[in-house]
Amino acid sequence: MRDADTVLGIIRERGKQGLPLEDIYRQLYNPNLYLRAYARLYSNEGAMTKGTTSETVDDMSMKKIEALIDDLRQERYRWTPVRRTYIPKKNGKLRPLGMPSWTDKMLQECMRLILEAYYEPQMSHHSHGFRPERGCHTALSEIRHTWTGTKWFVEGDISKCFDTLDHTVMMSILSEKLHDNRFLRLVQNLLQAGYLEEWHYHETLSGSPQGGVISPILSNVYLDKLDKFVEEQLLPGYNHKQRRQRNARYDALLHAAWEHRKRGEYALAEKLRKQAQQMPSYNPSDPEYRRLHYVRYADDTLFGLVGTKAEAEEIKRRLGEFLHEHLKLELSEEKTLITHAQTQKARFLGYDIVVQHQDDKHDQRKRRVINGTVALRVPNDVIENKCALYMRNGKPTHRAELLQDDDFTIIRVPIGISGTRPVLSPHSECERTSKTALGDGNVATENTCEQASSVDDAHGTKIQEHHRNPLWQDEMP
Repeated sequence: MRDADTVLGIIRERGKQGLPLEDIYRQLYNPNLYLRAYARLYSNEGAMTKGTTSETVDDMSMKKIEALIDDLRQERYRWTPVRRTYIPKKNGKLRPLGMPSWTDKMLQECMRLILEAYYEPQMSHHSHGFRPERGCHTALSEIRHTWTGTKWFVEGDISKCFDTLDHTVMMSILSEKLHDNRFLRLVQNLLQAGYLEEWHYHETLSGSPQGGVISPILSNVYLDKLDKFVEEQLLPGYNHKQRRQRNARYDALLHAAWEHRKRGEYALAEKLRKQAQQMPSYNPSDPEYRRLHYVRYADDTLFGLVGTKAEAEEIKRRLGEFLHEHLKLELSEEKTLITHAQTQKARFLGYDIVVQHQDDKHDQRKRRVINGTVALRVPNDVIENKCALYMRNGKPTHRAELLQDDDFTIIRVPIGISGTRPVLSPHSECERTSKTALGDGNVATENTCEQASSVDDAHGTKIQEHHRNPLWQDEMP
């Protein structure tokens, strides 16, 4: 029997070549794959979290793996309905979370390993959620460093995305490249396994259960169709011309300043140079120059457009039509906004994103260095909530509840917004905060999320409810 690395390596290579994947179900007979899945799950605290049965990681043994493989071989394995619980969201609403049984977790992890090895090489580089070596930081870094000159932001938010994923569309997408009916039937049965709430059974007619180990990769495969639509239709239609037109008035002033400087009239030359620096060097309204940028994290998308507001509205309309007609999803009218980049702020992954403009900020060569650059700013409400822990009646004060703690306990874990001490996963992309001074003098954090509450997820780790981050961990150890 081949080891797990060899099997996944072969699957990954087929994914890179874009070849269809066959004979997938038989790979689930490999005990080494289950040992790999066990190694990724057993140390997590949530491995002791029970689903609708009393089974936990303590019951794990080679005999259990052999029995599971035998059930799969005979095609008599049945998924157990998940135990549904609810956790609070920042807006006061509740988010449903499903707790699978331990055996279901392990089998889902094996399936996730196979699907990730195959689909990961084919996914868009614009997608950053739930992917190896990608996450909030890479998404924000792309925005900050490559979206210079953006005029309009289009904030796209899919309404109840993970609860409304259409099972028929999902299976149709998977069957395009996965040519194994037994494996597809196993996935379909998982999606339709249902859940128990207050010990009453409910069917799952749509959606991918939040909390399932395999749910992140399934949602990414589903939304990869959106990425391909944007890359093949929207981006080519809104990326024209290599450079903007030069501003004739700006060039004329610089040439005049140069002529006066040659004649020794330095004061007049400097006056003309400063006058030129009050206007753009390129024509910001060049009708032929267009740029469109795109990034997606889970169900949140952000477009950056160099163009007109009418074009931004057209992009929003086409995006909504594609989601409705092809993916059976709907844009949230409340959260899908068109924002002017210089005068307003776009909220993405917990940050306020703005485009800066300041003519009096110069480098050592007296060149303007701020205009058009993207800044990531910590929202005022986040700062106020953080400061509120140390304020009383509008004045700074100490925290008496920490007086009896030793120094190690006080500094060991950051204090959450709610005043509690959240348990951070060592693999959470958003647990560390590194302050970076932006060009305009503002200080922002490289962290993209605010820890509000922690719960046991299906992987078994303590996960944080982020500002706009679904409830799945990106990558487990």
